[in-house]
Amino acid sequence: MNISKLLLVLIGLLPCTYALADVNGDVAHLQERWAEVNYELLDSKIQEDAFEQLSNEAIMLTREYPDAAEVWIWSGIIKSTYAGVKGGLGALSLAKDAKADLEMAMQLNPEALQGSAYTSLGALYYSVPGWPIGFGDDDYAEELLLMALDLNPDGIDSNYFYASYLVSERRYDEAREYLLKARQAPPRPDRTLADAGRQQEITELLEEIADE
Repeated sequence: MNISKLLLVLIGLLPCTYALADVNGDVAHLQERWAEVNYELLDSKIQEDAFEQLSNEAIMLTREYPDAAEVWIWSGIIKSTYAGVKGGLGALSLAKDAKADLEMAMQLNPEALQGSAYTSLGALYYSVPGWPIGFGDDDYAEELLLMALDLNPDGIDSNYFYASYLVSERRYDEAREYLLKARQAPPRPDRTLADAGRQQEITELLEEIADE
C-alpha cells in the first residue's frame, strides 16, 4: 500500500476513533454520576430529582449513540435505580423503560461491559412484581443472572445480584457463597465510589442473613 492510500485509510478511521472516545467519555460520566447520586445523596427528594436529571441525560445519549450498547446499559441501570428510589405507580413505568433499554443493549452487544445488561435485567425481573401488575419472573431472572456470571464470573455486581436473588428465594447458604465471592472481587478502575458502595451493600446483606 502506498503512502497516499495509507493516509486515506487512516483518515477514514479518524471519525470512528473520535466517536469511540466520545462514547467512552460519556459512559464514564454516567457511571460516575450514578455512583454519586446513588451513594452520596442522602436526601430522598434531592436524590430523586438528581436521578430524573441523569435519566434525561442518558436518554439524550442513547439518541446520540444509538448503536452503543454501553450507553443503553447505563440508561437502563439509571432508570431501574431511579424506579427503586421513586416507588409508587411511576416506578413500574420506569422499570419497563429500563427493561427496554437493557434489551436493546443485549441486541446490540450482549457481552458489552462484561454482560452488565444480563445482570441488570435479571435484577429487574426479580424485583418487579409479576403478572398481572408487572413483568417480574423469578425463573427468568435466575437465567439472566447465571448468563451474567458466565460472562463475568469474578465480578462484584454479577456475584452480588445473584446473591441478592438467592436471598429473595431464601437460598441463604448459596447466597452467602456468592456474597463472599463478591467481597473478594478485584477493584474496578475508576469505580472507587461504586465499589465502596457495593461493598457496603454486601456487608449489610451478609449481616441480614447471618442467622439464616
